[in-house]
Amino acid sequence: MALTFIDSTKLSGRDYFSDSGRDYEDLSSLSILSSRMGMSENGLNGPHFKRVVRRSSSQSLDIDPLLSGNLDSYPHLKELLQSYKAEWVKDDNKYGRYDAVLPPVFESQVFESPDTDVETELRLATRGRYVDEEEVSTSGRLSSESDPDAVYAKKHYGGPPLPCYYPVFNWHAERSAIFGQRTPELPPSLSTSGLKISVKLVSLAMQAGLVEPVYGTMCLYNKEKREKLSEDFHFRFLPSEFLDDNCGGQRSVLFSLEAGSPAICLLIQFEKHVTEEGGVSPSVYTRKEPAYLSEREKQKLQVWARVMPFREPFAWATVSLFDSSVTGGVGGFTSPSSPLPSSLLGSGLMEAAVDIDGQLIASADSKHHESRHHEPVLVDVPGLNRVKENYMEETLLDPKRLTHKPVKATLRLEVERVSQEDVERGSLSECGSFSNSSIDGEGRESSLPRHLRHASSGYSRGALSGRLKLSSMDKRRLAHSVSANSFDFPRPQFKAIEFRTSNRGEPMSQVLHCLYIYPQTINLSKKRNLFVRVELRKDDYDIRQPPLEALYPRDSDSNMQKYGHSQVDVNVKIPHFHDEFKIRLPAVITPQHHVLFTFFHVDLQMKLEAPKPVVVGYSVLSLFIGVQVHRLDGTLPVVKELLPHYLDESVKEKMELLDEGKAVFRLRSRLCSSLYPVNAKIREFFAEYDRYILHTSHPLGNELLEAIGGLKLVDPSDMLQFLLPTLNMLLRMIGDGGETLQVAAFRAMVTIITSRLRQESPDGGGDRNKYLVQYVDYFFDDFGGVLEPVYPGLCSVWRSLARSKAKGYRVGPVYDDVLSMSWFFLELIVKSMALEQARKFSENLPPGEDLPPLQLNDEVLKSVGQLYDCLLTEIHDCCKKGLPLVKRLNNSIAFFCYDLLSVIEPRQVFELVALYFDKFSGICQSMVHECKLNYLRIISDHDLFVEMPGREPSERNYLAAVLMQELFITFELEDASLKLKAARTLVVLMAKHEYDARYQTLDDKMYIAQRYFPLILHILEEMPVFYNLNSPEKREILVCMLQYLHHLDDTTLIKAWQQSAAQTRLFFKLLEDSQNLFEYKKAGADGLMGAMSKSDQGDGVIRYTEKLSPSVNLFLAEASRHDGRWSNTPATSDNGSYFWKRVSPQMSSPTQVYREISTHGLGLGPTSGKSSAQLRASLHPMLRHKLEMWEENLSASVTLQILEIVEKFMDAAAVHVAVTDYVKLDCITTIFIGFLSRSQPLPFWKAFLPVFNSLFKSHGSILMTRENDRFLKQVVFHLLRLAVFRNESIRKMAVVGLQILVRTSFCCFQNISRLRVMLTITLSELMSDVQVTQTRMDGVLERSGEAQRLQNSLKQMAMASYSEELLRECGLPEDTLDANFDNEGKEFWNWSEVSDLSETLLKALDAATDHALMAPSMMTDKYSTTEGFYCLAWAYKNVPDLHIMWLLYLCDAHQQNQSWAEAAQCAVAVAGVIMQAIVGQKDNLWGKDHVAALCKICPMLRGSVVGEAASAEVEGYGTSKLTVESAVKYLQLANKLFIQAELFHFCCNILELIIPVYKARRSYGQLSKCYTSLCSIYEALQEQEASPIPFKDATYYRVGFYGSQFGKMDRKEYVYREARDVRLGDVMQAMGTIYESKVVEGGQTLHIIPDSRQVSDQDLKPGVCYLQITSVDPVLEDEDLDLRKERKPPESTSRVTTRVFDRFLFDTPFTKNGRTQGGLEAQWKRRTILQTEGPFPALVNRLLVIQSESREFSPIENAIGMIEGRYKALLGELEEHERMDGDQAPRLQSLQRILQGSVAVQVNSGVLGVCTAFLSGEPTTKLRLEELHQLISVLMEFMAVCKKAIRVHSRLIGEEDQDFHSNLVIGFQSLREELSRYIPAILPEL
Repeated sequence: MALTFIDSTKLSGRDYFSDSGRDYEDLSSLSILSSRMGMSENGLNGPHFKRVVRRSSSQSLDIDPLLSGNLDSYPHLKELLQSYKAEWVKDDNKYGRYDAVLPPVFESQVFESPDTDVETELRLATRGRYVDEEEVSTSGRLSSESDPDAVYAKKHYGGPPLPCYYPVFNWHAERSAIFGQRTPELPPSLSTSGLKISVKLVSLAMQAGLVEPVYGTMCLYNKEKREKLSEDFHFRFLPSEFLDDNCGGQRSVLFSLEAGSPAICLLIQFEKHVTEEGGVSPSVYTRKEPAYLSEREKQKLQVWARVMPFREPFAWATVSLFDSSVTGGVGGFTSPSSPLPSSLLGSGLMEAAVDIDGQLIASADSKHHESRHHEPVLVDVPGLNRVKENYMEETLLDPKRLTHKPVKATLRLEVERVSQEDVERGSLSECGSFSNSSIDGEGRESSLPRHLRHASSGYSRGALSGRLKLSSMDKRRLAHSVSANSFDFPRPQFKAIEFRTSNRGEPMSQVLHCLYIYPQTINLSKKRNLFVRVELRKDDYDIRQPPLEALYPRDSDSNMQKYGHSQVDVNVKIPHFHDEFKIRLPAVITPQHHVLFTFFHVDLQMKLEAPKPVVVGYSVLSLFIGVQVHRLDGTLPVVKELLPHYLDESVKEKMELLDEGKAVFRLRSRLCSSLYPVNAKIREFFAEYDRYILHTSHPLGNELLEAIGGLKLVDPSDMLQFLLPTLNMLLRMIGDGGETLQVAAFRAMVTIITSRLRQESPDGGGDRNKYLVQYVDYFFDDFGGVLEPVYPGLCSVWRSLARSKAKGYRVGPVYDDVLSMSWFFLELIVKSMALEQARKFSENLPPGEDLPPLQLNDEVLKSVGQLYDCLLTEIHDCCKKGLPLVKRLNNSIAFFCYDLLSVIEPRQVFELVALYFDKFSGICQSMVHECKLNYLRIISDHDLFVEMPGREPSERNYLAAVLMQELFITFELEDASLKLKAARTLVVLMAKHEYDARYQTLDDKMYIAQRYFPLILHILEEMPVFYNLNSPEKREILVCMLQYLHHLDDTTLIKAWQQSAAQTRLFFKLLEDSQNLFEYKKAGADGLMGAMSKSDQGDGVIRYTEKLSPSVNLFLAEASRHDGRWSNTPATSDNGSYFWKRVSPQMSSPTQVYREISTHGLGLGPTSGKSSAQLRASLHPMLRHKLEMWEENLSASVTLQILEIVEKFMDAAAVHVAVTDYVKLDCITTIFIGFLSRSQPLPFWKAFLPVFNSLFKSHGSILMTRENDRFLKQVVFHLLRLAVFRNESIRKMAVVGLQILVRTSFCCFQNISRLRVMLTITLSELMSDVQVTQTRMDGVLERSGEAQRLQNSLKQMAMASYSEELLRECGLPEDTLDANFDNEGKEFWNWSEVSDLSETLLKALDAATDHALMAPSMMTDKYSTTEGFYCLAWAYKNVPDLHIMWLLYLCDAHQQNQSWAEAAQCAVAVAGVIMQAIVGQKDNLWGKDHVAALCKICPMLRGSVVGEAASAEVEGYGTSKLTVESAVKYLQLANKLFIQAELFHFCCNILELIIPVYKARRSYGQLSKCYTSLCSIYEALQEQEASPIPFKDATYYRVGFYGSQFGKMDRKEYVYREARDVRLGDVMQAMGTIYESKVVEGGQTLHIIPDSRQVSDQDLKPGVCYLQITSVDPVLEDEDLDLRKERKPPESTSRVTTRVFDRFLFDTPFTKNGRTQGGLEAQWKRRTILQTEGPFPALVNRLLVIQSESREFSPIENAIGMIEGRYKALLGELEEHERMDGDQAPRLQSLQRILQGSVAVQVNSGVLGVCTAFLSGEPTTKLRLEELHQLISVLMEFMAVCKKAIRVHSRLIGEEDQDFHSNLVIGFQSLREELSRYIPAILPEL
């Protein structure tokens, strides 16, 4: 069947709350992720139980697969293996299963306002920045990232008051306050005693360098006894060339010891690949001089290391762990038994070193670290002992041993004594199975001080984020792993097996069934390079068969291996070995099992192939006696070769011995097994148990009873080792045995768990022995469901014993022992029932369903009831006698009922509960009432307490009814302590419900509120009972009442108001009492509003606070007692106080002084008599700040809750459900206005926003009308102003407020035109109040924080993806922005329009900011100045008035700079804006054609959006200024400026737009002036066309910017338009003047690139800014730029009127050899075409280049293009001559100029130069055939057109030009003759 896994994403209550006692956080982590629900073989499945994967405390403790096979012949062995390897069955519900939701975040209740002081804002910004994750006591808030109102935003103004009342609520701490509260234990494999030492190999630094792999082993070694104490830990150090996926393998190991001793040390042995004969000797590592190996030596070593797999000993070292010569030893391990104080700082490492003899050398500041006992120690071993001769482990430390030069290397270790908690966390965190979820619902933080455990009342951050949670030990390792060049962390730590594990007096929890082999020596007759191969074989039939995979690998990442190889001892007769081979033994050892040793000789010379080992001999060790011998030290013979069946004695005689029997192999072995007991009584019991199970003996034979009785005489330490399987066997006899056998087994079990364990238990046999807890919680699984459940037999035998006692029979002391250990048997009974329930119903259980309750049969139910009644009688008798046993027994039966509620039918449990209260009803003893309260607290803590049914089918939650009844009875008592305890029970229970993850829906919360609300009705009926309570109890009850009201449905609440007027008045009286009791009054507020008067501060005996939970006082007292832990001296400005300021700088005030008061024993004694003010003054400033913050939050939460209730009451009265005064509706408005007019905390702003939304949703149609523009402008102004605030939440609220206005505009007008205009106008006005720039320290202006915050807010307004999150954060529903008109369902919201609105506002803001930033350079940089005005004009284009204003500013700036064309364009733009507005008003004077004509003059008008903006009439702004007269005025200005710029072709178009106006108005005088002006303009145009020199209106230059100092212009190109008389040098000088000062201020230099080559990153030097200035030519629209011809300025008269350019080009000559110029045959040309973002003339002098293209022309293409250019020029002149009949004068001059440059013969230039370069000699052979033909063709055409042009010239000239013509003819003939040398065919053609 499929297995169900536990959901690891749920958080346990332990994650939310800290524990003041023992907390088992990481154990909880263990079971959630590493466990599985159910037993697949037995059908166990369900929500109660899950299997927990058992983890071994040692490394790779794999057992033989045969152990998982059929062991039916050995039942006791099967039971043993089951107890060792079976997965634990864990009951999730036993210790409470509390999955909590995210708690709220407590923020400081800063009263925000528009003029919030800077100090408060800075404190908000820096709060919590320096808080350490572990220092929860100083965090100031619960650890969560959630919004406190996220869950309640839809319905409530604020969160529930209970979390504020319990800021340090701790579920485990409250449960632990119950006497006898059950606490879980860790699994046995993690709960070990003794000393733990963690060793990490940080690094190995070799003087010669790490060039070949270095391997090694590490173990614990006793120098005095010369004995290994642990198994070997293998590690390696690899050079970079050998790194693989494992990256060096493991380097961290955990050793275990019983106790420390000066003789105990770390023995570290190194090995490397065996040395090659004739290769690099290991002596290179012992050189004194610090010389590295040569490259040849490195190469030889690395090649040999890759070829040779075998190793040899290299070096060794020892590190003394408990050397008495050093204070504290390594890490302070002086006394392993003494507890070490935990260090909270944990930031420094103790430094130490080890000399060559392994002696520890402390650092100079060891005294400074003496108190840091729990810190890791960095140990440097500066020199390693070199291995040069044979050795064994015993001879290493021999003082007479010859020493050699040490290896020049330094080994760095990190040694640390590890606490048990760190071991548990490390074990639980080393893999994915051990995470941060709950197995028991508890966590462990006992290593922290109590005040820190209290303060950690929040989620573990590791649990919330899903990351691996590190222990303190892990964090220290992680902190030093990077700096120390250590391995990648976290990697599973190797846990070395201690060889004395089998002798410990504790239950064995894992299988230890392995054999350690230690080869020692072998005697040979001659020298060899020998090594040993070890393997385990199951038979001796065929040596060729593979052996068993039984050897543990040296690398933990590898699988089990078949072979193991020792080191090579080189060239010796008596090789020595010190290897350790760990062999996994089979479950059943047969005579055929043996260990085979094969001895090999290997040649150490590199030949054609890698050396191959040669077999020398064999030795065999039989394992048949291995189970009887724990340690073996002997010798074995060595044979030359093995024969089949070599284990037979007859075959042994036939095999030849090596060296005639002189070769003897000496070895040692050690057996570690936990499958066979040492004690004879236990073995006898196991044997009888086998006979009993296999039915080979009489069922009730004396042998079995005697064996059971013999268990009472077993030594406690021996019994503890096999305690768990023994209990299982006894329980099986109790479950299925006869009465005699049951009684015998039961009595034996009672004796074992009392007398035996009490002697051996560390706590003296306390209430809950940890071994018994482990057995019940983990091991006991009721025999896997194979047998009948054990609970009927256990109940029967216990009941018979109890009834015998009740009848007066003598039962002996065993009955008292049963009562003292009743918890154990009751928990066994419940777990047996629960297991039966799971197995019975899990088969057909649908996924996600809970198990149905188990129905106990009448016999069992009667037995349980009688047993329960007997126990109640014992409690009653103990109460009368005052025996201390009463509380333990009361708790045992309470937990018994608690457990039964999860297993059997609840109503059957209710019978037991009713029996309990009936038994004690009417008894007025305080002890009885205390027992009843404890009973209720335990029962009410059940996971399903809320879901419990009634005792009758018609009732609901019987237990809740009993609880409220008993609590109210307790309130009537006179005992104040019991009253307080009852109130605490109620409030703790409500807090538990509030954070329960299962009850987070509104229905669940409402159900809980409905179940507990009757308690409030009881109080209303008996108000004197409430008034007789003290203030603490009143607060407890009232906070619960407010909690109920927070989740209560309106119907139930209104019913409470409909009972009677008196009850309603009492109800609101309770609310009034809540206001008084929870009102926040800050002491010493200097007379400000809300300050506590001196008389109210009091001098009575009170705690730190009265408003919060009593747990807060305990928390503060505990934190104050630990306040001195940071420093042993009083806190002053130089020591302790500085730490607090450094960790958390936020204080109540920066000038606040910490008044140190002695905090020793600040619990209850010394503080008595001190007032609250005195106690607060004694607190640390951080704690005092937290206390004030908690009280602020509680007051705000209660106030918001009361406000919500009042609002509900008024709403109910408004619909006549309750009586109310309708005038109070105005009070709601008044309260709303009062909140806006006063400074309020942030929760009130969040409450305000929904009201704001509702206001505009209901009345938006009125508020958005033109009559309310002034009000709307004020709202918009304040929202924009709030968007500048430093507080992020206020800015978010402002953003949502703007979105609400947008939504309203969509609903009312289906567009946002008017709103866009209003926002733009308001933003323009706001810019005068907002400081958009600030000055840096160096005097440079930069964008201010206000501008940045406003920019971010405006961006967020249009972020659709962020909108839903923003609405949630502000507490609004996701459909808030749905814009529906008249509820017709049509959605008008358009994110694209909102995005346009945001872009409009951002452009305005950026323009204003950039304009302010350019203020210092306005006088020098005319380009930036005009661009600033341009950006402002275009940013406000949606508001015609503002748009025109900034355009006119820009026009004035251009006129000052004499940029007439640009100034004219500005005037055209102004006229265009007005004309567009007029056309939009349907005025027939102008039409769209006229606007299009104007856009041709100023193309940038196409991007102006004026139509809808002009129609948006706003107060003070609108269309009144947009008249025809204004348009004509600016058209005339544009005409004047164009005339000054000599751009007459634009003047014609402008006058054509003015003439229709004068015609329509019959202004004949103006018409006459217009026509006169047109006449003069056309004459000027004719003059320009008739001029022989082409007209040039401007020059254009490309400027490229390269450098960080240019800011936004970096790596950008611009085209500048300058006057026609400005030259390239002038532009360079102007650019240098503008930008040199800016570049120098930035610490860089300015360089101008003199040419037009392409700029690459290699050409740019750091610290230098570059300008590249190039003259460019404008390109006509229809010009073909891909032609190869030389381009010349247009000379055609038909093109003179086209003066709008947006494309430009320039040619760059270059050669392939890197020079710029060369001969015609090597001259290349690159033509670059630039595309600007708009045409010239424009509104500014420069435009950005948006596209750049380049084309390269080869030399032949360049030459052909040159000739084609001249050919087309001549041809064009001829065509023009034919077109212009009679008008010959202009054409003659142009023709003469072209002919003179074409037919004149010059050397290496013109046409003759091309022929010389390409048609003579070698270049001709380089040309392609088509290129040659094309060149010849072009030359022929050119000569032909020249001949024709000369004939035309002869007809045009007069007498004065005859000589010139003769020279042309002579030149043409000479050219023809010269060309005929290259082109012979030219003569016939010409």
